[in-house]
Amino acid sequence: QVQLVESGGGLVQAGGSLRLSCAASGRTFSSYGMAWFRQAPGKEREFVAAISGNGLRRDYADSVKGRFSISRDDAKNTVYLQMNSLKPEDTAVYYCAAGFVSAARYDYWGQGTQVTVSS
Repeated sequence: QVQLVESGGGLVQAGGSLRLSCAASGRTFSSYGMAWFRQAPGKEREFVAAISGNGLRRDYADSVKGRFSISRDDAKNTVYLQMNSLKPEDTAVYYCAAGFVSAARYDYWGQGTQVTVSS
């Protein structure tokens, strides 16, 4: 079992930055790929970014490439999402997930953190 807790969301002006964190419980954190998803009001949840268990593979949605960066610190059992040049359309609840990047299968999910970007 893996429990995930996100933090770092908030209100920011367009063009600003935020860093989201996702702290994981359990001693097997390094064996899991980690990902971030988001869901805006009235829209389906969408993939944002993912990082493999060994950190060598990083995937990004086209809409965030060049602006967002995913990283992990296995010593702290934490994955991060650095978000720069934020846009109002980035407004959503952001969820952390643990699973297998190559299979795009995520078995564990956090409760989400709200990110609001004002214009």
